[in-house]
Amino acid sequence: MKHAFLIVALSFLSFSAMAQTPVPKEAAPADVASIDAIMKAVYDVISGDAGEPRDWDRFRSLFHKDGRLIPTGKNPQTNVFAARAMTPDDYVARNEPFFAKNGFHEREISRKVDQYGNIAQVFSTYHAFRSKTDKEPFLRGINSFQLVNDGKRWWVLTIFWQAETPDNPIPQQYLKGKN
Repeated sequence: MKHAFLIVALSFLSFSAMAQTPVPKEAAPADVASIDAIMKAVYDVISGDAGEPRDWDRFRSLFHKDGRLIPTGKNPQTNVFAARAMTPDDYVARNEPFFAKNGFHEREISRKVDQYGNIAQVFSTYHAFRSKTDKEPFLRGINSFQLVNDGKRWWVLTIFWQAETPDNPIPQQYLKGKN
């Protein structure tokens, strides 16, 4: 009898948890139809003026269920270079307060794509502005995208990035347009 009660209780809890888990938003087909489309969608969805709400459901819809965002950089106190992996939800939680107070417009300036079958590695050089009207960027760097196509659409598996620093300028080969 105890066993039967436990199975029923666990089944109920499992169904309750599933009912409470929000269903992820389906990606707009135009956002994931090609490498170019998904790249444009990522830059578009994270960009906006201070206080302008981002469409985080759209952002999440671009990522594979195991997708990660990985910022890298050197700790100014220790000079140790490190990377930290985040889920799309971690990225939202970390950056939403920043975006509420600060404008951030990231624009692609160059792209190098290597594709084999259904996988692609995209080195996307970017510059960032605090408002749409700024002429000079406050930040530049390279986003390394790993993308996969499941036969129906493109997914972001990872965005791994490093900002440019005075001691590590972006090489000229990654400033030369799109290919």
